Amino acid sequence: MTLDQFKYIYFLGIGGIGMSALARWFQVNGYAVAGYDKTSTVLTDTLQAEGMMIHFTDAIDQIPVEFRENQAETLVIYTPAVPKTHLEYIYLTEQGFTLQKRSQVLGLLAGQMTTIGVAGTHGKTTTSSMVAHILRDAGVNCAAFLGGITNNYGTNFLLNQPADDLRSVVCVVEADEFDRSFLTLFPKFAIVTSTDADHLDIYGAHEAVLESFSKFVSQIEPDGVLFMKQGLSLADKTEATVRSYSLKEGDYYSQNLRIEQASFLFDLVHPKGIISDISLAVPGFHNVENAVAAGAVSLEVGVSPEAIRSALNSYKGVRRRFEYILKTDSVVFIDDYAHHPAEVQAFLLSVKALYPDRELTAVFQPHLFSRTRDFADGFAESLSLADHVILLDIYPARELPMEGVTSDLIFRHVHSKTKKKCTKAELPNVVREMKPSLLVTIGAGDIDQLVGTLKNILADQ
Repeated sequence: MTLDQFKYIYFLGIGGIGMSALARWFQVNGYAVAGYDKTSTVLTDTLQAEGMMIHFTDAIDQIPVEFRENQAETLVIYTPAVPKTHLEYIYLTEQGFTLQKRSQVLGLLAGQMTTIGVAGTHGKTTTSSMVAHILRDAGVNCAAFLGGITNNYGTNFLLNQPADDLRSVVCVVEADEFDRSFLTLFPKFAIVTSTDADHLDIYGAHEAVLESFSKFVSQIEPDGVLFMKQGLSLADKTEATVRSYSLKEGDYYSQNLRIEQASFLFDLVHPKGIISDISLAVPGFHNVENAVAAGAVSLEVGVSPEAIRSALNSYKGVRRRFEYILKTDSVVFIDDYAHHPAEVQAFLLSVKALYPDRELTAVFQPHLFSRTRDFADGFAESLSLADHVILLDIYPARELPMEGVTSDLIFRHVHSKTKKKCTKAELPNVVREMKPSLLVTIGAGDIDQLVGTLKNILADQ
């Protein structure tokens, strides 16, 4: 299959962060784009404003007529989150339309360019957006398909400049292990940040997760390079050159790390020297480590040390990744997407290091029944780093409820100074009564819908 045989691109689940990036690529490149999603969001509003036809009712007659009448020229891209009982999915399948997963199409696109695949159970969105920003800031012709909205560009998609030879274009791809999507990629360069157990509803066991990452790195081009977090067991799974990195050791690492005025400053040590005095506006020990990885692959691509320092100094982060919502002398409010115990731990440790003299109040919304079941004890241990914990109900996402699986599995093992359970509707009043000076909201569900309300409450206290 080649993409030039299609004129119409229809998305089932167009509002997803990865799907919308792909939709934008097709829209910019002259295809007619339409799609369905379950609910209207700010992102779908933006896509509609850009000229895409989007509807929110599962109805066959909502698919544009020209798409239905030109089957051979219509490509349907779907997300695995769309159930097989979806009426439009059934219709498009039965009528013989070409259906492809987002990951399959992304693999086709990326395969035409020199690809940097950024994989890992944690950190891939921030790291891939750092790489994309360094390349764009340094003047490298690049495209990027990211899993979050970058604050530097206000988008999850960067379009490359036209090129006679697409291999001269560097394509940065967030390589997602969910549903083994990243196995459609055959990158020239790859970063693997972590291989912790996650998505066990898909994989079943940690061993299967590790097998999938092993397969991913085996697909790196033989003359390429794998940048691997120090301590991971992947070096013997690839023919590519392997280089290690971490916060404190490896071929690439940070030194002289210090916190000044709530910012992280460090030097990046690499095999040929040191990039000194990098000032990261997006705080967090984990983000310093992500910056080390981003700097490492950028050096390999040919970006100068000076350009890397300049770009990292101007990097503004990704929405909902250590995002400051309110920052005054009296109150600090930070929102973060963390949804795995290791991510929650890394986030809270960094917040406490930045604000050691303030009591930390953490609001957490668990994401997925299966993830809560599998990692309840880990979540409880990580959340207990906070002085005060407020726990919301589980956000189900793609899952149906599981008997006996509630946020109580986490709550009962939290040992902070205080802990409280409440609903989303009750949360604003709970925060109003607590009057925290340092508040964080954590989770990958819809907790972000309350950020504006909480900001107003904190600003008025």
